[in-house]
Amino acid sequence: MTQAAMSELDERVPGRRWTVRLDAAGRGSAAVRISCSRPACAEQHHPSAAVGRAAAIAHIKAHLRATPAPRAGAYCACRAADCHTHLPDSGRHGRAEPWRCGGPVVLAVITDREGRWWQAMECCSRCAAAIPGAKTAATSQAPQAPERPAPAAPGAGAPQFSDRRVVTDPVPAPRSAPARRRPPQAKIAQRVIPHDLRPVALRDELIELGNLFRAYQQRDQPDLALLANLQEHKARAFTTWADVTCDGALRWEARRAEQAAAATRLQHQQRTGSISVDGGPTVARLLTVPAQWEHARTVLAHVADNTPLPGPEARLLVLMLTLRTAHTGTGNLVGQDLTALGLTGPEDLVEKLSGCGWLGLPGTVGELLASRPENATPITVPSLAPGDDETGPFTFGKKMRPKLSGWAQKVIADKKFRKAKATAATRLLALTLATQTDAAGCLGPGGHGIGVDTLAAWVPVDSGELKELIDQLTAADWLTDTALTDTRLTGQVSERVLPLTCPLPG
Repeated sequence: MTQAAMSELDERVPGRRWTVRLDAAGRGSAAVRISCSRPACAEQHHPSAAVGRAAAIAHIKAHLRATPAPRAGAYCACRAADCHTHLPDSGRHGRAEPWRCGGPVVLAVITDREGRWWQAMECCSRCAAAIPGAKTAATSQAPQAPERPAPAAPGAGAPQFSDRRVVTDPVPAPRSAPARRRPPQAKIAQRVIPHDLRPVALRDELIELGNLFRAYQQRDQPDLALLANLQEHKARAFTTWADVTCDGALRWEARRAEQAAAATRLQHQQRTGSISVDGGPTVARLLTVPAQWEHARTVLAHVADNTPLPGPEARLLVLMLTLRTAHTGTGNLVGQDLTALGLTGPEDLVEKLSGCGWLGLPGTVGELLASRPENATPITVPSLAPGDDETGPFTFGKKMRPKLSGWAQKVIADKKFRKAKATAATRLLALTLATQTDAAGCLGPGGHGIGVDTLAAWVPVDSGELKELIDQLTAADWLTDTALTDTRLTGQVSERVLPLTCPLPG
């Protein structure tokens, strides 16, 4: 930078700059907080990113409305942030460089593409134009030129020459040719779409697709299904573009768009529970991902091996108590939780579980059966409490436990089971079969059925009782097309039951 430029810079005031940020309020929460670099602005908290983003934009706009016009004598605030329009100074490179700022001072606003921060600053118009995505909110007024004295009238003291005519009208300045405006460049994915790209239909498609992506970025809420469709559209368009221009980079970007579309669609299916497994039908399942299905089977297997009392009623009760206390060995229970299981003697079973030490109660069984949601009874299952190494019999966390418990409660409390007053054995078999289907709902691995011996290990009934239970499930529209032999049960669950199934791995 020349010495004259340095002297001029020293006489100018530094440009103003402030930043509004949007950050997460805490781990595991959707809440966000807004902070402003101006000391007078207090921190704000909002329940979601969408609400916080709208509040942050309103905050920066309020500052812009209240801020005085840019000062013509300010130098660029972006110089301190290593703005790439400012050349290195002579101290680092040993040579003087010209100062590249120019134009009137403006108030520029920039933001990141993810919408996490907004910054307003005073800088010259040349720097504002060089910053990607910068928008000018206001421009400084040019200093007024000093008034020139009016020309003296003829004969009023000005010298006159007899051989020259006095010109009183000013000579008009030559007109400069109007500056040519370049047509705006059409872009998609930071790529310029050539104006001479052929066929024209492909160019129009790319321009429209770029506009759709920019419109999606302005949405308050994400739409993963829409985004997946846009990525698929981009993959097809870029493949055609690559075929026309023989550009390998375009073909590589088309493959990336295909991968992004597949990943986005899978994420959408997992969030909504409408995931398809191994080519099976798309079903909105209550338990949405394979990890949850495996945890459900793990709990059933644990209960089958660790129930302290014989019979299907005891096993069903132990299963539901296990799901209530699986994470820490403690939980809450009300009387309705027991009466909804279809048990013939719930009070006797609870007495036996408490007497053998498997279940801990703070009071009597009668008080438990009489308890209501507003005064739930705390229960304890010592065998499920974490040991000295802080691990228990299950690997899932505290957020998974209520999902598994809610799923089991949904199966056991099925409306048709309640109407038919189904027994505990029928409900336990229904719960077991829901975890032993393929993606299409056919029973057994690969839909080839379940061995009778395997069923007997899960539901402790003999073969005669098993046939009666299957007939009850068929009458309740839980099973269809069943066939029971001495060794195997085949069939499938009904369409209404598919959302409650936990498909086996392929």
